[in-house]
Amino acid sequence: MGRLFIESLSGPRIFKCKFCKVDSASHDHIVSKDFQGRYGRAYLFRSVVNVCLGPREERLLMSGLHTVNDIYCSSCQQILGWRYVSLRFFF
Repeated sequence: MGRLFIESLSGPRIFKCKFCKVDSASHDHIVSKDFQGRYGRAYLFRSVVNVCLGPREERLLMSGLHTVNDIYCSSCQQILGWRYVSLRFFF
């Protein structure tokens, strides 16, 4: 395994990993704040940095059945959220 590459973001409002304080996303990349996660408010971002993906899985969320990946901090491996891969509608 090589050295861990950590990308730093610039700007006044940067979201950071709660556990190790590594940059994760810029406030400018928020697409929506109208989401509810398992533990409270959740945001939808256009792009994030310093994350790694878990395996794809089918998950039944409030908005339907989705294929998602969990997202982990690339520095400390704590779970940060999930990424939508696809959406399946019920008919």
